[in-house]
Amino acid sequence: MGGPVFGIVLGIVAGSSIPALRHDSLAPGVGFAGKTVLQLSIVVLGTGLSLAKVVQVGGGSLPVMLGTFAVALGGAFVLGRLLGINGELSTLIGVGTGICGASAIAAATAVMRPKQSNVAYAIGTIFTFNILAVLLFPPIGHLLGMTGHSFGLWSGTAVNDTSSVVAAAYSFGDGAGPYAIVVKLTRSLMIIPIVIGLALLTARRDAARQGEQVRIPWRKVVPAFLIGFLIAAALNSLGLIPTGWHDGLTFVGTFLITVALAAIGLGMRPAQLRQAGHRPLLLGALLWICVATASLGLQALTGTL
Repeated sequence: MGGPVFGIVLGIVAGSSIPALRHDSLAPGVGFAGKTVLQLSIVVLGTGLSLAKVVQVGGGSLPVMLGTFAVALGGAFVLGRLLGINGELSTLIGVGTGICGASAIAAATAVMRPKQSNVAYAIGTIFTFNILAVLLFPPIGHLLGMTGHSFGLWSGTAVNDTSSVVAAAYSFGDGAGPYAIVVKLTRSLMIIPIVIGLALLTARRDAARQGEQVRIPWRKVVPAFLIGFLIAAALNSLGLIPTGWHDGLTFVGTFLITVALAAIGLGMRPAQLRQAGHRPLLLGALLWICVATASLGLQALTGTL
């Protein structure tokens, strides 16, 4: 399941049942955890990304990866409007489905500043289909007669969260696990253009609301934590981060994102989730099916199935 899911659930439960946790004196700390710690977690997670491996995976997976990414974002926009879901929540579900689940939602949250209820619902939706993917993908892959390489590409491009990709690929066997992890790490790079695009749109929206001329400083378009993420990935790619540190840094990154999402959960109330109804879950289901099907179709077209 992953720590971040438990973090936001425990935050919601604690915030709803312990009145002392809603005291104004805790607001600065909760705000710091929900923003600064969230941004720091993205930087630390960058230490697990090897740009050399991204280049190595290269052309074979790139068409499938970009295609499923476009399906996720385009589908979130079109289906979200058809279902009457607000753009903020549709974007979070689309980003989570198209890139890397809770980590991508966290990165988008850092620049979009969405309602906490939308963050919680998006993560809950992504979590639901992560569990289904772990259970359903391996038997479907065997039924389709997929090789370890093709299943690794499928799970790496169609399963949302990294932990779920690992679980599904290693359950399938036949060497699917290592390849799926590299594909997933490569897919995580999509965080960069998405965060920059969302930061630009958010800055334009804020300027328009204030009636100002839209002149957006580069600091708002390229947030500091994204630069930190790229530096961390570059240091790892150059071999300047010892291999023995990787497990510890992955743990720290997951711990920080769990702390941040627990803080977001503290500000949530179950009534806010109930107001969203069943439609966001339906959007998540439709996107999940579209992305999984698109990945198989693109693999067939590119001869990698």
